[in-house]
Parts: sequence; structure tokens; C-alpha cells
Amino acid sequence: MNAVVPLTGICLLAVAMLVWAEFRRSQPVRALAKLVASSAFVAIAWQLDAAASRHGRWLLAAFALSWVGDALLLSARSRVFLVGLFAFLAAHVAFAGAFLILPQRMPALWAAVVALAASGLLMLRWLWPHLKPVYRPAVTAYVASLVAMAAPAISATAAGGDWRYAAGALAFAASDVAVARNRFVAPGPANKAWGLPLYYAAQVMFALSLG
Repeated sequence: MNAVVPLTGICLLAVAMLVWAEFRRSQPVRALAKLVASSAFVAIAWQLDAAASRHGRWLLAAFALSWVGDALLLSARSRVFLVGLFAFLAAHVAFAGAFLILPQRMPALWAAVVALAASGLLMLRWLWPHLKPVYRPAVTAYVASLVAMAAPAISATAAGGDWRYAAGALAFAASDVAVARNRFVAPGPANKAWGLPLYYAAQVMFALSLG
């Protein structure tokens, strides 16, 4: 437990460096800072003994897949981006497994599914004209996986679980809007300035919920 605070600080510092590197277009600093920040949330989960419970093991798998996705998304190549997208899709499936293990409040679950699915459809409508045909099935599947992750997270919080489940899920979903805007609509470091802190805040909240 003692290492959790410094690991969280390392993650925050690395995210600040990452945002700076995005604006300065410093690829070496960007790669280093991103991998350090992503390694930090995996380490937090490990430090909090994630492997000791089924819920924790699902989360640990999701963090590992997220780490792989983060590493792959460092590349600007379309094929590598698609593989990274599928790594995050798999991570969302693992997150969904982690949250579905927890007690659920069914009215909240269905309300979240409806609200998130509607938001996902709006996002797809916004993105669709900007997507090349090769991306359309992958992005649609990814949005579905995001709904599948966030809805049980919100429901688990509504059932009396940790508030960080819902907060992390919503932060993760919001960060993906920045990723989509940057990749498909209007590229620029401003997207990273708010998207990256939200993404890492989500991962750290999920990891700290194990404590």
C-alpha cells in the first residue's frame, strides 16, 4: 500500500510530461512518458493485490490490454492504430467482466445502457462521414464495447459500490471522444490536453478502487 501514493504521483507527472510532449511534438518524450504513465496504473493495481480476487484479475487483464493499446497507439500507421483499437476493445470486455462480477442494480444498469447507447449512436453519427470504410466496423464495435464496460460500472456504483467505478467509466468514455476527434475529425494537441488526463484519471481510479 505504501507504494501506491508514489506510483500515483509518477503517473500524474508522466501525464503532465506527455501533454507537454504532444504540444512540443517531441516523439521520444511522448513515448517514454506514455509508457511510464501506463506502467504506473498497472503497478498500482498489482501493488493493491489485484491478482488475489476474481474482480481484481479481470481488472489486471484490462490494465495489461490497455498498456498494449497505449503502446500501439504511439504509432501513426493505420494498421497499427487498428490493432491498438482492438486491444482497447478487448480491455473494455475485461473491464465489463470485472464490473459484472460485482452486485448490480438492474434499473440503473438498463438506464445506463439506454443512455450510453444513445450517446454512442450520436458519436457514430458525428464520426461516420470522417471514417474510411476500413474503420467503420472497428469503430462501431469499439463504441459497443465502451457501452458494455461503462453501463455495469455505473450500475455497480448505484448498487452501493465504489464511486470510482462510475466516475472512471465516464472519464474513460469522455477521453475516447478526444481520441476520435484527434484521429478522424480535427487532429491537434488540444485534443490530447484534455483527453489524456481524463484517460489516465479513469485508469488510476479503477486501479485505486482495489484498495
